[in-house]
This record gives sequence, structure tokens and C-alpha cells, in this order.
Amino acid sequence: MPNKPKKEKPLASTKTSPNNAINQSHGKENPDPVEEANKNNAKANTATQPPPATQVAKIKYTVPIPALIKKDKKQHSSRYNISKNRELQKLPLLKDARPEEREDLFIQKIRQCCVLFDFVSDPLSDLKWKEVKRSALNELVEYVTTQRGIVTEAIYPEGITMFAVNLFRTLPPPSNPNGAEFDPEEDEPTLEAAWPHLQIVYEFFLRFLESPDFQPNIAKRYIDQKFVLQLLDLFDSEDPRERDFLKTVLHRIYGKFLGLRAYIRKQINNIFYRYIYETQHHNGVAELLEILGSIINGFALPLKEEHKVFLLKVLLPLHKVKSLSVYHPQLAYCVVQFLEKDPSLTEPTIMGLLKFWPKVHSPKEVMFLNELEEILDVIEPAEFSKVMVPLFRQLAKCVSSPHFQVAERALYYWNNEYILSLISDNASMILPIMFPALYRNSKAHWNKTIHGLIYNALKLFMEMNQKLFDDCTQKYKAQREFEKEKSREDAWHKVYSLARQNVDIKNLPLSAIEQLKKETLTEPMEHDGTEMQSSSIRNVQKETVKEVNVPMHLLRFP
Repeated sequence: MPNKPKKEKPLASTKTSPNNAINQSHGKENPDPVEEANKNNAKANTATQPPPATQVAKIKYTVPIPALIKKDKKQHSSRYNISKNRELQKLPLLKDARPEEREDLFIQKIRQCCVLFDFVSDPLSDLKWKEVKRSALNELVEYVTTQRGIVTEAIYPEGITMFAVNLFRTLPPPSNPNGAEFDPEEDEPTLEAAWPHLQIVYEFFLRFLESPDFQPNIAKRYIDQKFVLQLLDLFDSEDPRERDFLKTVLHRIYGKFLGLRAYIRKQINNIFYRYIYETQHHNGVAELLEILGSIINGFALPLKEEHKVFLLKVLLPLHKVKSLSVYHPQLAYCVVQFLEKDPSLTEPTIMGLLKFWPKVHSPKEVMFLNELEEILDVIEPAEFSKVMVPLFRQLAKCVSSPHFQVAERALYYWNNEYILSLISDNASMILPIMFPALYRNSKAHWNKTIHGLIYNALKLFMEMNQKLFDDCTQKYKAQREFEKEKSREDAWHKVYSLARQNVDIKNLPLSAIEQLKKETLTEPMEHDGTEMQSSSIRNVQKETVKEVNVPMHLLRFP
């Protein structure tokens, strides 16, 4: 191998310093011009050659590692049983096949779509065969949508099996925060990595269910309770696109399979029970409630006892979960649908809302006020009279809330014409409940917007019944005077009891104590009677000290 050292020699010379290169050239006698030219060409070639391919691959692979990690965090895939034989052969198009061969070709394409691929650990693997499956799925969707008479009895088990193989799987563990901590605008939803195929599978199954040729009597042998249970489990998927498809699929199944309706409602109830009392985490509550909203709308009258229990034992307890904001619009719609069907459920519903009313969570309180107004928009006057006292006691607390959004939302009730008519018809009961909160916060609330809304409510009450308004005003002022007087009494008794505990009280004559007590109770007090005027107390203290010669510290108030 005589040429190998010659190739390595120029590489070594390129790494030497200029002085070494000069010394080496002078050390040779009569250098060959051809050899020198070859050396120079070798140097030029080595200088212009790119780095080896392995080094380029390593450099490119190491740079985007953080991006890959971040992507994997938000794009999960469920646990699939990847098919071993994934080499798919592209079949002829259905439109090009002869009519007698189309059913067999249709079944072959459906079976091809049962092959599962890996989209997580190696997304770039099997790209050719993934494209074959995707093309076959798109062709199936178009074929079922445009053709008639193709959903034969042999197609039912194949199509439903293909849907089950692709969709029914173990979901990944949750990666986003739960409940109220999840912000749809800030937190990115976790997407399903296999969605390019799953989306078309969902579309095919929907077109299959909606086809005019679809016969539920045949399909019920394959779409049974086990199938529905596995379908409901998928509602916990974190991908909102999948939950949207599931919502439509379950609604179609509920409409076409009458024998499964009771079972579907029961299993949804079980999901809600588990969510309320055990896990308090489920991604599909909003979608399930949206389905139930349309189901409730179709309930026949009179309502079954099962449906009433569902309202009182499932829908109302859903209000106490901390993640109410995620599904509250759908929940409020379901409740209102029930009350429109059966007004007699209004009283237990409103009492249930008052039972679960939030104590310290102001945004949740605003949601309750929104829902309560929707209920009052459909309430019957006879039902309103049953709940108005506890209802307006809670509204009075809301008006007094230091959180201005809660107070503002409660005062907006007086802008609703129907609610205002109900208040006007029952003003003799409602005004005495609301007047103290309105009058006190008209001056004491820190937000000026609340002042204007309170003045508007007081004006409306005054226009309803001037005499009743004046009576409430006088009664409120008398009550305030009584409270001030009682506060003075309580303040003195507290001071008197503390003074009696002093060991030196024996040196103080009883007449001096009685006079101090008398003078204190007759003096006006500042800050609504919570503190006695310090000047009058000091005067009484000084006179008492002069008379009985007692140290001042014995008469100091705590």
C-alpha cells in the first residue's frame, strides 16, 4: 500500500506551521515538478471537500433536541398495538373496479385500514405505507358519501371492526393542569400524534352511520353496550378535535339505537359520579353535557323519576367541582332545559344552587349569578314566590360583596324587565330584605360604578311603592340607632368587666365607677359605636382620680 502515506502526507503538511513547511522544502534536493503539482492538487481537493456525512448528521441531530422535547410534551399518542406486517400494497381504485368486484375490493380496503402505524417513537418510519392507508381511508369516505346501495350486510362487521381497532386504545396520562388551573387561552391542548389517520377514521364512521343505507337492526349486533362503553372512555382524551368527533358519533348512535339510550344515560351518570366524588378530573364533561342538552330537550312529558333524579343528584352537584368554569355554559343550558320541561322542579333547583353557592371564589360566584338569571327568565310567578326570600337574601350578600364584579352582576338583575316585574309584584317581601344592603353600600362601597347601580335599584324600588320605601328607610335608621346604643352598652360592659378583674379595684369607690359608667353611656360615640370618644373618657377619668386619688392606669381602657 504505497499510496496511502502519500495521501496522508499532504494532510499532515496542512496542519504544520509555515516555518516547518519551508524547512521541509529546503531539505529536499531537486524536487520533482510533477510530484509537487500532484501535492498541490491534493491540498486543493482536501481543502474544498465537505466534512464527512456522519459528522453533518450528528451536528444536525444535536441542534434541535430541545424543540423535539418540547414537541413531545404537547403531542402524545395513545398506547397502540403496532401491527407487525405494515407493508401495504396499493389496491385499485373503487371507481375503476367492475360492479361485481367492488364489494370485495371495498372490504379489502377496509381491512388494509386496520393496520396500525407508529407516530411517536419513529414518526418518519413507514411513510410510504402510511400514505397508502391515508389514501385508502379518503377513498372509503368519498365512496360511502357519494354512492348508494354499498352498505351491505357484509360491510357492517368490517367497518365497525376497523373503527374499533383504530380508535379504542389506552389513553396517555394527562399532561395539562386540571380544572380551574387549565386556561384554554394560555395552555396548549395535548394533541394526538396519530391524528392524520384518526381523523379520517372518524369521518368514515360518521358517513357510515349517516348513510341512507345504514340499518340499525343489522348494526346492533356489532354496536352493543361494550362498544358504547369503550366509546365513552375516549371522551377523556385531551385532544379537543377528537372529543368533538366523539360528541357527534355518540349523538348519532343515541338517535339510531333506541335500545342503547337508557344504557348511554346510565354510563354518562357513572362518569359524572366518578368525576364529582372521586377524581374531579375528566376532559370530556363539557362535550357530554352538550349531548345531554339535546337529549333533555327531547324528553317526553311528564318527566320520568329517573330524569328528575339526574337533575337533582348529578347536574346540581356538578356545580361544586372546582373546574366549573370549563363546562358551566353547557351545565346551565341543561338545567334551564329541565325547568322549561317541568316548572315544578324550580324550587329544589334554586335551593340546590343556594346550597352549593361559593363562599370565597368570586369568579365562580359570578357564574352562579349568570345561571340564576337564566333560571329567573323562565320561572313561573307561582314558583318565584316560593323561593324569593332565600334567593334575595343571597342577592343581598352579593350586593355587599367587596368584589365589585359580584356586586355588579347582582345589581344587573334590576336591568332585566321580567325579573323587575316579579320584584314589583312581591315588593313588600323583597324590599325589606334588600334595603339594608342597598342603603349601606350606596355610601360604603369602594367602587363608584356600584354606587350608580345601587342608586338605580333604590330609585326603582321608590317608584314601585313610595310608602313602603319610606317605611323601610325609617325602620333602617331606627335599627341603626338601636345597634349604636347596643354597641355602647357592649363596649362599656367589656371595659367594666376588665376593670373588675384588676386587683386594685378594691381601692376605687363604687360611686366613682357608677358615675364613670353613667357619663360614658350618655356620651356620643364615633365610628358606629365601636370606639368611645377619648376626650370625654379622659375628662371623666381625671375627675374620678381627683376625687378618690386612684392611679390613672387603673382606669385605662384596653
